[in-house]
Amino acid sequence: MVDMLLQYGLFLAKAITVVIAAMFVIITVANLGERRRHSEDDGDIEIMRLNDRYEHFADVLRMAVLDKAEFKAFLKSEKDREKAESKKDSAKTGDEAKGRRRIFVIHFNGDMRASATDNLRQEITAILTMAEARDEVVVCLESPGGMVHGYGLAASQLARIRQNNVPLTICVDKVAASGGYMMACLGNTIMAAPFAIVGSIGVVAQIPNFHRLLDKWDIDFEVLTAGEYKRTLTVFGENTDAGREKFVEELEDTHTLFKDFVKDYRPALDIAKVATGEHWYGRRAVDLGLIDKLMTSDEYLQTASKEADIFAVRFVQKVPLLQRVGLVAASSLDRVLLGWWERLVQRPRF
Repeated sequence: MVDMLLQYGLFLAKAITVVIAAMFVIITVANLGERRRHSEDDGDIEIMRLNDRYEHFADVLRMAVLDKAEFKAFLKSEKDREKAESKKDSAKTGDEAKGRRRIFVIHFNGDMRASATDNLRQEITAILTMAEARDEVVVCLESPGGMVHGYGLAASQLARIRQNNVPLTICVDKVAASGGYMMACLGNTIMAAPFAIVGSIGVVAQIPNFHRLLDKWDIDFEVLTAGEYKRTLTVFGENTDAGREKFVEELEDTHTLFKDFVKDYRPALDIAKVATGEHWYGRRAVDLGLIDKLMTSDEYLQTASKEADIFAVRFVQKVPLLQRVGLVAASSLDRVLLGWWERLVQRPRF
């Protein structure tokens, strides 16, 4: 029995060694691929005309519902309508000759680090090369918030649209809270689903401390700094009341900056009433002035497609298969380790 357990232990050790070695190789390949990707900027913009998608859905449904005579009559009427519109367009002059306005659609799904900002900046750059004041940018935004600096940069990217005098509409179907709302407040128009989560204008940070545990086992942990407030609270060192006061002071300052930012873009908002860290569902948020109307992104875009050309814009990184596998493995490991660390130590975040 002992010999069998020993053999099993040796086998298990070998298996773990192989797995660790394989993970090391995969992560190394992924890192090399990541450096290559950033050095060569190997990505491109993909465009999809959503009007075509809606028309395709309608055609498929008509083919299934209408009989042959009805479908044939429909096709003839559509052909006649297109000819009439073509003649009408050829007779237009000046601004009328420019045709229908354009709506550019971006999707932003935010995580703790707002990592989708890398693609967002490329998409906005592409759109601003030709977007005009009569056009519109729609951002379908989903985010519960995260790191202050990450969402600060994401919000600054959306500010570029406003600075170019292009109307910006934010659609929230599920959640735009904290850092997510910091991005949403830049919209000229903000709309949300009735039960979407909106608001949470606040800042939070939490940190465990193992000093007493280390002290119990006679383990010293030293933190050496230059500068009175280089380190306020630590995980393993002994925290002081002065350090706590300074940490809270920094949180309050971040909260003040957050409130001022929201107030700049939504001046009619009663900031003292909504900047308590609470969140609200869409039905309540519209009454508070956090959003402008109740509507899902699907409803808004499908309705707008009747009078505008709608284009979904997406920046896609082109990564070889081997590097893609490595990046997936590295990303999974990174999420596990980062999730563990963020539960242990949380820096200020929205």
